[in-house]
Amino acid sequence: MSSERWLQRTAPPDRTAVRARAAVAVLFAVNGFAYTNVVPWLPALKSGLELSNAELGAAIAAMPFGALLTGMLAGPLIARWGSGRASVAAGVLVALVLPLVAFAPGWWALALALFAVGCGDAWMDAAMNTHGLRVQQRYGRTIINTFHAVWSVAAVCGGLAGSAAAGTGVPLPVHLAAVSLVLLAALAWAGRNLLPETAGGAEEAPGESARERPAGAVRRLRAAAGALRGAAPLLLALSLLLMAAGAIEDSAASWGAVYMRTELDAAAFLAGMPFVACQAMMTLGRLTGDRLTDRFGAAAVVRAGALVSAAGVAVAVLVPSQAAGIAGFGLLGLGVATLFPLTLAAAGAVPGVRSGDGVAVVGWLGRVGFLVFPPMIGAIADAASLGAALWTVGAAGLLAAALAGAVRPRPAP
Repeated sequence: MSSERWLQRTAPPDRTAVRARAAVAVLFAVNGFAYTNVVPWLPALKSGLELSNAELGAAIAAMPFGALLTGMLAGPLIARWGSGRASVAAGVLVALVLPLVAFAPGWWALALALFAVGCGDAWMDAAMNTHGLRVQQRYGRTIINTFHAVWSVAAVCGGLAGSAAAGTGVPLPVHLAAVSLVLLAALAWAGRNLLPETAGGAEEAPGESARERPAGAVRRLRAAAGALRGAAPLLLALSLLLMAAGAIEDSAASWGAVYMRTELDAAAFLAGMPFVACQAMMTLGRLTGDRLTDRFGAAAVVRAGALVSAAGVAVAVLVPSQAAGIAGFGLLGLGVATLFPLTLAAAGAVPGVRSGDGVAVVGWLGRVGFLVFPPMIGAIADAASLGAALWTVGAAGLLAAALAGAVRPRPAP
């Protein structure tokens, strides 16, 4: 049995906790399903709006830009409304904005819609993970990896739904309006079954009681800022770990198909298999990650996973065959599976820091990895080769292994 200090073994969960677990799973499904319905339509949007590659790229980049620009607001929103209300409200924002993508008259309108989706996605991401950690505390055992497995499955389902709609001639406005209605119905159910919020909606820091929480909004804000400053080294280590995880996770989507086509001369069908293998193995890793975490501890699981990801890169690059390329990216997905959920769980359990603040700060900084690494790999590939550039992903795996100790639970002050 693991000695994780942020979990305290209790009696079997009551009905409220069981319903809340299902509700959090629905929130993760909503988050994974929403934007992935748009991805298969991007070629049609490009053609319909007569966009250049640069204009389409600028519009798509508005989504992570919105997440980075406004993501730090997640902590105060969670503190003000509570993680449950904040996650549902952010999900409603995404669901309502999503159909606007279909009515964009130009790249600027498309960019504005995706900017708003990015804002809502960042706030929902932090809030639903924070609420998931509250439910996990009620359970007394690790369940956070399963939530992320639900996200992975929902993301694949969203992509398939978008592809099916685009392939069968369903108009984009009809498709996205239907998706929006489904999301809103799911959010309405989830909102009724989440854990009750604490008084005033404020989230407590690990080890902090309601009596110890500073009174008054200004005092709470100052206390939160002071706690973040005091925990800065640990939060920075967790942020670097999440950046490395982002670089590893994104590599299959951004470069897997390109590597198969340009370096291994694969056919179009096989070129897409690294992404499929990565997602499938990542889902498997997340479904089994909770039991492994409770058995061996979060730090050991993260360290082993990071090393498996680095080994996957080595297999893909060093063995010049298409089968090895697919298998290597599959290993990469299996290894990276638990890095995101366990790092965010550790961020939400930093002693003295409100759970929502820790998740928001680390999640915000971690998103930088998704922006920095793809162009860096592209630049190295142009200067040398894509195979050589992929070693940076292997290096990210080694960095994550070195930082694995950051997820080890700390005692409350």
